[in-house]
Amino acid sequence: MAVGPGRRAALARGAHRLGRLIRRAPFTAGLVALLWGVGAVTGSLLSGPPDELLGSVGFGTSSGPWTLVTSALWCMNALGYLATTALLVVFGPLAEREFGSLRAALVFTASHVLGCLAGAVVVTAGAATEWEWLTYLDGDVATVPSAGVVGLALALSHRLPAHWRRRVRLLLVIGLLVLALYSGYLEDVLRLAGGVIGLLLGVVAGRRKAAPSAPSHEETRVLVALLLTATALGPVVALLSPYANGPLAWFADVLAVPQPDADAVVAYCAEPDLVELCRTAAVQASYGRFPSMVMSVLPVLVLLALAEGLRRGRRFAWWGAVLVNLAMAGLLGWYVVEMVDFAGGWATPGLVVAYGVPFLLPVAMVVVLLLTRGHFPVVTPVRRFWALTVGGLLALSGLYVGGGYLVRDQFTPAPGFADLLADLPARFLPPGYLGLLPMRFSADDLVATVLFEYTGVVFWLVVLGAMLQAAWRARHTDEVTAAARARELVRRHGGTSLSYMTTWSGNHHWFTRDGRAVIAYRVVATIALTVGDPIGPPDTRREAVLGFAEFCGRQGWTPCLYSIGEELRDAVDAHGWSTVQVAEDTVIPLADLAFTGKKWQDVRTALNKAAKAGVTAEWWSYPDAPHAITDQVRAISEEWVADKGLPEMGFTLGGLEELSGEGVRCLVAVDADRTVHGVTSWLPVYRDGEVAGWTLDFMRRRSDGFRGSMEFLIASAATTLKAEGALFLSLSGAPLARLDRGERPCGLQRVLDFTGRVLEPVYGFRSLFAFKAKFQPVYHPMFMAYPDSAALPRIANAVSRAYLPDLSARQGLRLAGKVIIGWEGKRDRTAVDHRG
Repeated sequence: MAVGPGRRAALARGAHRLGRLIRRAPFTAGLVALLWGVGAVTGSLLSGPPDELLGSVGFGTSSGPWTLVTSALWCMNALGYLATTALLVVFGPLAEREFGSLRAALVFTASHVLGCLAGAVVVTAGAATEWEWLTYLDGDVATVPSAGVVGLALALSHRLPAHWRRRVRLLLVIGLLVLALYSGYLEDVLRLAGGVIGLLLGVVAGRRKAAPSAPSHEETRVLVALLLTATALGPVVALLSPYANGPLAWFADVLAVPQPDADAVVAYCAEPDLVELCRTAAVQASYGRFPSMVMSVLPVLVLLALAEGLRRGRRFAWWGAVLVNLAMAGLLGWYVVEMVDFAGGWATPGLVVAYGVPFLLPVAMVVVLLLTRGHFPVVTPVRRFWALTVGGLLALSGLYVGGGYLVRDQFTPAPGFADLLADLPARFLPPGYLGLLPMRFSADDLVATVLFEYTGVVFWLVVLGAMLQAAWRARHTDEVTAAARARELVRRHGGTSLSYMTTWSGNHHWFTRDGRAVIAYRVVATIALTVGDPIGPPDTRREAVLGFAEFCGRQGWTPCLYSIGEELRDAVDAHGWSTVQVAEDTVIPLADLAFTGKKWQDVRTALNKAAKAGVTAEWWSYPDAPHAITDQVRAISEEWVADKGLPEMGFTLGGLEELSGEGVRCLVAVDADRTVHGVTSWLPVYRDGEVAGWTLDFMRRRSDGFRGSMEFLIASAATTLKAEGALFLSLSGAPLARLDRGERPCGLQRVLDFTGRVLEPVYGFRSLFAFKAKFQPVYHPMFMAYPDSAALPRIANAVSRAYLPDLSARQGLRLAGKVIIGWEGKRDRTAVDHRG
């Protein structure tokens, strides 16, 4: 089949990019190719090396010295290949850029070899003390190239900025510890040792990129939330690892209790005096698979929900995490005493340590929470949480007891009202904990089974939903008073062309302590998006940004300054914030404006055609305009929205609601029959308490009306407002479009440029930018600034949701379809042009 020119060009671009990647990171590319090539040739990609091969190439405490090399050429299974490759792709090129390819290869090799030797020493020493876990590993062998990879990543962490250094280390070290302590395979121990070696090598591998600093409020919350997440997911790792033998492996029985098989329970208990006990256990094991699965991991889900609350700085999540860990410590303490007593092993230190170490885990988590209490001050409205929790508990309890009594003949034996009430606590426990309570009856038919198995499932799902909702909610100040104060500051100090937008509905307002400056923002998914620059005297704006960032940190939000000017961009850049251009403001100076010369030909043509067609421009305040005008404006706007099949964009783009704002003026193009052909709205821009300019916001034209209506309206507005003494007009920012100033764009800037091209068929940002060029504007770039690049995915989500807050699933699919169709059409036109 013939390959078209477009496809050949795409293949050529892909090959070029692959070649560039190989040239920039030859060690990474070579190691990935070697791993997968050796694995494919030896048939090891799915299940690791065959047993006979593993015995020759795997490393163990009794293996030959050559295995220090060969153990880096295979992974133990398909998941190992995928995870190792992912780590290499992420950290390998960065390490080669920082260290150079040769030094990166040396760090990898040293981490692997020295990590294997150190792990072997640990296993041998543990086996000498008869620690069961390490004694079991003493005769094992493993292949573990990831030991060198995590060592390389942790060595690289010394070169990263402070917040990234902490995150990379915490994520990798916690991951390594979780695997070693819960899964407990030999490769997990060797991988942990390789990571430690890499950390040590990083000290001598070169300079640090940033001096150590105390983590911020937000950073501390992230770190504590990650710790709690690790304690929650560790037991899941143990459950998913067959033959897990780590020292904390049995801790999985506390957090994620698996459901026993009913037949296996009865078959296991052959002793006559245990038959009755095992029959009870078998009944407990007769839960359905889905409710059993959900109920078994409830403690894990609760901890994960609390971790999300901790990440957002919520005080209720801090209390919840403390109480849950104290409860786990108490349960573990009781379990440890029972097990050691049963084994008669208080005189055996190894047994006491083996059972006692897991007890220290929730205790240590409580200590961490107590030490970091001050980082979780955010008080959230939890009345709804308690209403849902208590209401759900009472409603479901009544349903179980009352409904169970009505269908009591579906239970064996048939229970009475008191029996159902006594059995109620068991309905809210995971199946593995049911052994703590006596089993009174079992469910036989459908209704009884639903009540018996799903009462607890529904309740805990309601609790988890309410807990997450409480984590997402936050209180705001009295917005009516705050908005009035903000409007007064806008009139007094003005600012950029977007200043008036800070007074729009939907924005919240944060004021400096002295009340001289305000920042308008809206919170979307923990991202606090600002609207333009701070409003206030110029000397207060930089401090206002720093104060707002501190305020966001206390609330558990990430600040994002959106559509700010160059001056503020430079100020926050000095504090380590990252910036990228997101729009281009187009400003028309009015002092010397005259529509003369060839460059104004399109505008003069629109003015002349309007005069011949009898179209005139009329100024109105939208609330005071005649209904004949406002009805047509509304119809034109609705027609425009219906034509796109998508909701109107918001945030910094006004709609019909914003036309009624105080001081907003509308310029309408009407003909002799009072037919409205187009409408524009203009927002005042203040300086020193006076209107100095106007910003174009709302633009709509009738689809079958006068075609040059927009050029006519803007030119008419410029003429009138110049005569009134205005200094400039802003045609507002063109999102995702920018003037080419000859600078080489960064990676994120290229992504935004690509996004603008992709969305062009739907929203026409670049066409709008080209249209505004007709008015010979002065261009001012508008930037987005953010303190943490790790938040970029959340920022992208927040910006898109701010502009399209009411986008439904159907509209989202329609948007995607239009983007794809428009993009494919553009590619086809490009291919035709290329062939032409």
